[in-house]
Amino acid sequence: MGFPARLAIPDNVVRIAQKLETAGYETWCVGGAIRDNLLGLENHDFDLTTAAPPEEVRRLFKRTVPVGIEHGTVAVLDRDNRAHEVTTFRRDIRTDGRHAVVEFGVSLTDDLARRDFTINAIAYHPIRHEWRDPFKGAADLARKLIRSVGDANWRFQEDYLRILRALRFSARFDFRIHGGTLEAAKANVQGLSQLSAERVREEWFKGIRTAGRVSKLLTLWIDVGAARIWLPEIGGKRDEGRGKSPVDNLPRDPVLITSFLAGDPASLLTRLKASNKDIERGRVIGQWRDKYPDPKHLPAVRRWLSELGEYADDLLALPSSPVPLSRVVSSIRAAKDPLTLKDLAVTGDDLIAAGVRPGPEVGETLARLLGEVLEDPTRNTRELLLARV
Repeated sequence: MGFPARLAIPDNVVRIAQKLETAGYETWCVGGAIRDNLLGLENHDFDLTTAAPPEEVRRLFKRTVPVGIEHGTVAVLDRDNRAHEVTTFRRDIRTDGRHAVVEFGVSLTDDLARRDFTINAIAYHPIRHEWRDPFKGAADLARKLIRSVGDANWRFQEDYLRILRALRFSARFDFRIHGGTLEAAKANVQGLSQLSAERVREEWFKGIRTAGRVSKLLTLWIDVGAARIWLPEIGGKRDEGRGKSPVDNLPRDPVLITSFLAGDPASLLTRLKASNKDIERGRVIGQWRDKYPDPKHLPAVRRWLSELGEYADDLLALPSSPVPLSRVVSSIRAAKDPLTLKDLAVTGDDLIAAGVRPGPEVGETLARLLGEVLEDPTRNTRELLLARV
């Protein structure tokens, strides 16, 4: 793959680079935006790497945020209030597989040498329009290949999350993983157990959102051994074929897809330290995914909608949902049939005024009335319900 004469770098990024260069600090564009633009994909989120120490970057720019200053990264806010990451040239001098201690004051080549894959180790000078590609990342882009920079075992041992990044890039771009890189990933997969659940969840969710086919992402996780460590509830649900798998037809919703794949979604989402809301959502999906009402029986569909509430649409999105059910649900919603206690024509105060004893009896009575209304929505009038009381 040849390099274009120049890339369309946003003006705000060029201005930052010009200020650093004017101050005497070599500055290059790097990262995913370079890779994506070479692939013809839209990405305007250009990161910069520079010889300037972090303190000098903060001195040169009035509006900065020290987003990762211990690793040399400072976010510079442009006139449109957008943040652009500026990272000092660095190399790792010590790592435990999760966190690295870095050294500044090195060269661009040293900085590119510490990056994960060759396709992410390409630099472009936004002012001189020069390219640096010491590890032949452009050739790997042309060959559709994910290959580690340098020794793959060492790259993964520096940060085990890179194993999951390799799987995500392979599924996103439909690239194959270089044989040596893949073997190193399998050999070091146990190191994934050292990672925080939050980092693993972010990588799994991001992989689901960006994969060309989620089924390929899942197969990679299983084959490498990552699913055994972090997603055991998914088991061996691989998809070996090239055709459409049911999971590939689902909306790119990480919680929905995870819940569809997992035998016990709540347990898996708890391990990944998802939010309580997402865990509850997974629990409901897991509990109800095989329990659908008969679309021909409207009262049953209304009761199902009443019990599921906001989670009904999740169940409708699954392949197990009866085809006519979505149309029936749409007609019920269009008719604005009452489905919750709030939809009843009477309130708890109305019941107390009608003689119901304050306390649990009020709630029990409202629930019984809702049951009658779900059976026949025309019963939802104040007069009729109070007469029933």
